[in-house]
Amino acid sequence: MRLPQFYVDDLIKTALREDINYIDITTDLMIPEDARGQARFIAKENGVLCGLDVALRVFELLDGSFKAEVYKKDGDMVNPGDLIAEMTGKIRGLLKGERTALNLLQHMSGIATQTRRCVEIVKGTKATITDTRKTLPGLRPLQKYAVAVGGGRNHRFNLSDGAMLKDNHIDAAGGITAAVAAIRKQLGHMVNLEVETRNLDEVREAINAGADIVMLDNMDIQTMKAAVELAAGRVLLEASGGITEGTLRAVAETGVDIISLGALTHSVKALDISMKIK
Repeated sequence: MRLPQFYVDDLIKTALREDINYIDITTDLMIPEDARGQARFIAKENGVLCGLDVALRVFELLDGSFKAEVYKKDGDMVNPGDLIAEMTGKIRGLLKGERTALNLLQHMSGIATQTRRCVEIVKGTKATITDTRKTLPGLRPLQKYAVAVGGGRNHRFNLSDGAMLKDNHIDAAGGITAAVAAIRKQLGHMVNLEVETRNLDEVREAINAGADIVMLDNMDIQTMKAAVELAAGRVLLEASGGITEGTLRAVAETGVDIISLGALTHSVKALDISMKIK
């Protein structure tokens, strides 16, 4: 999975404008314009590295002479003290880009690390770990890329990717059957339809109405097991809502196909990585 460079560049430029504005008072007044130096990215805790190319691109946009020697790549495990990359360029560029680069690198690595942890928890079951649309505005493709690097899979990127009838859609339409019938009239043959359900009666109705995927929203373990038996492989089943690391394995062992976790992106802990000027 390779993110379009124009998207990454636009995001980085937005972040740099926010951080630098038009001048870095400290750096520009203290460091000579032609001064050159080196800096290092060093891991400070165990985790999965992600976003290194994005972080290095920050410095490339600030300094056309910037060069980097890379020792790790996205998807690699890192441990405290590991040297990730060495950068050479104008000291002004290194200092101005430090916070933006680290913000992106640490956040993306945190997502990849948490995703890898969840993938390992469900290993040996049929369940796959996916993200959700609970992402930070403007960062969604980077966050979803990080999930993929961690070994997870991506749910829809946006509202145009797939049709999902959530509780409010269903209530507005007057029920699952009516909602499915209304959207099927115009839904393209390439688009899957997912229906959110809250109990076994709704699971049964969604299957009979013609859903491709049925979401089991905030159901307990026993209800999920019953839903798996009820579906009998006729549709994909996605478990979502209120799932933690402590309950993740039990959810996977119910036999569901997909487990979606908003926490992968909306509240993940950043991986501790530092940048040091040599």
